[in-house]
Amino acid sequence: VAVLDNKGRFIPNIPRGNFRILEDNVPQQTATFETGEAPMTVCLVIEFSNLFQYYWGETWYQTLTAAYGFMETLKPEDYVAVVAYDMRPEILSDFSTDKRKAYEAMQRLRIASFSEANLYDAITDTADRMSSIEGRKAIVLISSGMDTFSKLTFDKTRKILQNAGVPIYAIGLMQALREWYDARGAMGPIARLDFLQADNQLRTFAKETGGQSFFPRFYGEFPGIFRAIAESLRSQYTLTYQSSNQTRDGKFRKIKVELVN
Repeated sequence: VAVLDNKGRFIPNIPRGNFRILEDNVPQQTATFETGEAPMTVCLVIEFSNLFQYYWGETWYQTLTAAYGFMETLKPEDYVAVVAYDMRPEILSDFSTDKRKAYEAMQRLRIASFSEANLYDAITDTADRMSSIEGRKAIVLISSGMDTFSKLTFDKTRKILQNAGVPIYAIGLMQALREWYDARGAMGPIARLDFLQADNQLRTFAKETGGQSFFPRFYGEFPGIFRAIAESLRSQYTLTYQSSNQTRDGKFRKIKVELVN
């Protein structure tokens, strides 16, 4: 659990007695309680397609600014992998604490090849690979939120992501650019709707996996976003409990963590 104030900043030093765990509204006995900073395992999933990221275009520049900016917030003991996707996801560098590998991998993000962005396939593929990793892990998704022709549907993608249990922190690209086009009448109603749907998809993936979504309009917002991601991933309260409901029927249960007093 991460406890954030209304500005999205982590609140430290909350004692064990102030947490209450409910499972299907039944209070549970907390077994263990720890706090602290832990190394994290992060996969950067970057949309890199000719759809929007053509060489030296505004979105190309924004994508790289976001990716490099996030890399700089990582600590030496953090593991990072880089995946770029257009028609299919490509692992540019696998999980390693050696940040040079990730930086070398990002050097390959120069010229996009395909005008497809198969977001669902890329994100589910990554979440599947990460589902067995122990400890604190997350996907940082830098994307327009558009999906052109993935094999999976939106609903199937949501189910896979919920089951994989890897939080997604999504950064929606092209916010200011869209407004600029819109103000000049250069965006039709269908394109406008597509972009709204794309943002909504990113929001849904983040919310349902326990991550966060961000839609920056200015470059000045990036440092705050990276800080928020790092804080909510690193600084966490870890609580465990043994469920009082012993039936093993494979059904989902609603877990709620509350702060008391």
